[in-house]
Amino acid sequence: MAVRINLDIPEPLHEDLRRRAESSGTSIESLIVQALEETYPAKGRGRRVTGPVVKLGGKLGPRFPTAENPHDLIF
Repeated sequence: MAVRINLDIPEPLHEDLRRRAESSGTSIESLIVQALEETYPAKGRGRRVTGPVVKLGGKLGPRFPTAENPHDLIF
């Protein structure tokens, strides 16, 4: 189902859209819909995480810490 909206477009932009639509053999409406679909794609599954989520920049802490304070590993 389509939804109709009213949109104020500046005249220079409208002229550019009109020229582009005319040269590509389509309508201004289809150009706007295509631009919106490219800018805001349909939500789907995201990309798979293939690398580390957090990039390490410092020295690694102990692998099996003996201290009971978990903050020692963060700071």
